[in-house]
Amino acid sequence: MYLSKLVLDLRGKEARRDLGDAYEMHRTLARAFLVDGQSKPARFLWRLEIGASLNATPIVLLQSGVQADWSFLQTLKNYAQHPVECKHVPLEKLIQEGRCYRFRLLANPTVTRQGKRFGLVGAVDQQTWLTRQGERHGFAIESVGVSASDVLSSRKNDSRIYIQRVCFDGIVRATCASDLRAALCNGIGPAKAFGCGLLSIAPA
Repeated sequence: MYLSKLVLDLRGKEARRDLGDAYEMHRTLARAFLVDGQSKPARFLWRLEIGASLNATPIVLLQSGVQADWSFLQTLKNYAQHPVECKHVPLEKLIQEGRCYRFRLLANPTVTRQGKRFGLVGAVDQQTWLTRQGERHGFAIESVGVSASDVLSSRKNDSRIYIQRVCFDGIVRATCASDLRAALCNGIGPAKAFGCGLLSIAPA
């Protein structure tokens, strides 16, 4: 797995545009994974980190199965600091069954009723959703808190959409190493194109 860290530059008009529209951000980041004009970009996950203040420097984290090519950023004036910080993380070594990890997950907790998906707004329902995801994805919650919760307004194909977002932080224990590795690669929950689903972990 490859990790990239972009420090955005608020002087750039494209950076400001993307910070105001998650779908545009996804489209820009996807350019780092384009092989040619015909192929679809490789799968990746991303998250805009929560700043300590309104004036904090915006930071975008990405996880991907292939290494990103950030050379295209040179064509976008003042988009991000250069060079982009990148590193390779060997998941087989990092994820060990029974081990505990600090985690962060910006997610879109939902429930489906009568074929329609609804965002979960209550803290109890949100944490119950996270527990179910853990059972599905190879981890158990040792402790968890909600550090942020909001509704994202964005657009896709000329339609306005609204996404309930929750940022979970805490400690998890790996119960199935292979499932947890897959969750790191594939993400958790819906709205991945809008910056949700990236699970970040580090040894506790």
